[in-house]
Amino acid sequence: MSFTLNQLAQRFSGRIAGDGERQIEGLAPLDGAGPRQLAFLANPKYLTQVVSTRAAAVLITEDYFAKINSKAFCAFFIVPNPYATFARIAQYFAESVDKPPPAGVHPSAFIDPSARLAPSASIGPYTVIEANAVVGERARLDAHVFIGKGATVGEASHLYPHVTVYHGCTLGARVIAHAGAVIGSDGFGFAPDFGDENHPHDRSGEWVKIVQTGAVVIGDDVEIGANTTIDRGTMADTVIERSVKIDNLVQIAHNCRIGAYTVIAGCVGIAGSTTIGRHCMIGGAAGIIGHLILGDRVSVAAKSLVTKSLPKAGFYSSAFPAIPRSDWNRNATLMHKLDTLRARIKQLEATVFSA
Repeated sequence: MSFTLNQLAQRFSGRIAGDGERQIEGLAPLDGAGPRQLAFLANPKYLTQVVSTRAAAVLITEDYFAKINSKAFCAFFIVPNPYATFARIAQYFAESVDKPPPAGVHPSAFIDPSARLAPSASIGPYTVIEANAVVGERARLDAHVFIGKGATVGEASHLYPHVTVYHGCTLGARVIAHAGAVIGSDGFGFAPDFGDENHPHDRSGEWVKIVQTGAVVIGDDVEIGANTTIDRGTMADTVIERSVKIDNLVQIAHNCRIGAYTVIAGCVGIAGSTTIGRHCMIGGAAGIIGHLILGDRVSVAAKSLVTKSLPKAGFYSSAFPAIPRSDWNRNATLMHKLDTLRARIKQLEATVFSA
């Protein structure tokens, strides 16, 4: 598939400086692009690579374009946001070559007679769709997908192989769920029944399972990574608002609410009944304990542990960056002595101020 720069500029609202008839057959980074590929500049530290790139053209802002000298041999595709435009053009190329499978149901799939499937939906091999489930127009369910009773998959959604959607859950339009994602499994709810107040160390008894009668509601344009799990609510629903992007291996517990346009990186764990605002960014392997509220535009650094609510927008971190082991050992020794040092400082202050 090939497009001219002028064709791309017309479709994606950009200005061309240079030869607009150059053919673009793909996309690549500045230092690896060839003469029929499009690259982009979003970070000023790569500005020098624009002069030496072999790319046919570079997506660039007006400000950065003004800093390029005449030694650059490529054309320029000038837009307000090169990174976002690059992503949209990449989607356009992918859609041009990766045609969806034809509408219809594979002979090996099991579809309950009461399920409602749009005529334009594509249902892959060994998929199971249970009673009263609904699958919308142009939805694509790949091999071995499971859709539980009364669940809904919105229009143009794509569920990759082995995605499981439990009973009663709702996925909006254009939702992408990658392989192995599980939506609507039981929340981790158990009531302790061990001994009594007079015998606190008595461990005879059991954990009594709390039936999880809520569901999961996922808004439009949400993407869910491979092997991510989103638990159903105990009584109310777990809610993922529109355009949330969730990476692989993320755990979202029961009754959480994730605000629109929030992004969550891999291996994050979010405990139950936590509310996260809109436009938040949660770094990889961060942990958020239950019943907290994170306000809009809160960013949490990778591997941070959040133990209290963060109502104000800002960047928060609790993780130690990697340092040489000898330095860490010295710091760890000091941390063990902080309580003793604090007592000594208070004693010295008392002595000084009483003199």
